[in-house]
Amino acid sequence: MKRTGTVITLIIILLLASAGIYYIWQKDREDPITYTTEQPTKETIIKETVATGSIVPKEEVNIKPNISGVIDKIHVEAGDFVNAGDLIADIKVVPNVSSLTNAKNSIAGARTTVETAKLARDNQKAIYDRQKVLFEKGVISENEFDLAQNAYNNAQQRYKQEQVNLTGAQQNYDIIRTGTTAGLGNLAQTSIRATVSGMVLDVPVKEGNQVIEANNFNEGTSIAMIADVNKMIFEGKVDESEVGKIKEGLDLVITVGAFDNKKFDAVLDYVAPKGIAENGAIQFAIKGTLKTSDDATFIRAGLSANASIILDRRDSVLSIKEALVQYDPKTQKPFIEISLGDQQFERRDIELGLSNGINVEVISGVSEGDEIKVWNALKIPAGRGNFGG
Repeated sequence: MKRTGTVITLIIILLLASAGIYYIWQKDREDPITYTTEQPTKETIIKETVATGSIVPKEEVNIKPNISGVIDKIHVEAGDFVNAGDLIADIKVVPNVSSLTNAKNSIAGARTTVETAKLARDNQKAIYDRQKVLFEKGVISENEFDLAQNAYNNAQQRYKQEQVNLTGAQQNYDIIRTGTTAGLGNLAQTSIRATVSGMVLDVPVKEGNQVIEANNFNEGTSIAMIADVNKMIFEGKVDESEVGKIKEGLDLVITVGAFDNKKFDAVLDYVAPKGIAENGAIQFAIKGTLKTSDDATFIRAGLSANASIILDRRDSVLSIKEALVQYDPKTQKPFIEISLGDQQFERRDIELGLSNGINVEVISGVSEGDEIKVWNALKIPAGRGNFGG
């Protein structure tokens, strides 16, 4: 029995030894893990945030009539350049019957008043003439003569004033009937003229359309919109999570969807002090003035655009890819592994600077020419990485 147990024990030992030898032999046949390396490079690192919006004129003037009526003739179309004072459109006045009747009655009343004032003046003149003759003969006193002269002067002045009122009533009638009157010249209200120089962006009315004058109860009908297309701005919005990172004076890089591979420089000059809730998020309006350039590219008003707001920038600094950086699980400090030779690496702590999410600035710990370990193995032994088995 003892001999049988000994034999069984020896067999088990031999089997285990054989299995161990076979396992070591298989391990020796496997290819070693191979890592590649990369060197640090000189890069310009830009940290930025993006805002969406559109390109609009810095100043856009809305031309509105100062009298109601019907568009008789339009002299411009969208895309035309105009100077201040150029004719935009003509308006034909359609008089209000009630206002026209009241104006006629005012003229009739003014004429009656003029006739009455004329009779009073003629009567006072006759009295004045008689009193003058009596005064020169010494029949009446100087005081009585002065009273007659003052009465005549007052009657003469009243007559002249009533003539002015009659003229005003006639002009008011002409304005109500035709929109203009003699003596207005360039101020004729039926001629709508440009108030500024620039490009006509839009003419939202057509000949025959009715238009309403701007007043306390109505903002009026827009006849044309004019703007200086050489002064364009970017208008957009940023999320509340980004607004704390931006301020006036930062550089913008504008990309317009209508122009492939073309960028425009701008300067952020306005950040709204109050946000507006949109789709459950708070948005803040921003504006940036586009810088003038020698480029003849015509940017049309209303084009959609994106603005990259440059938060920080490092020009030509030593940098490495973010993927090469590891962090100590205890201290959370960054480090990399530097190649010492054939697949031998040494840990080295580093100090990082600005990052754009792809590359990161290295302040210390790395020199040009260092070979940095890439953590993805170039060659993995057979059997590893098979998560399906």
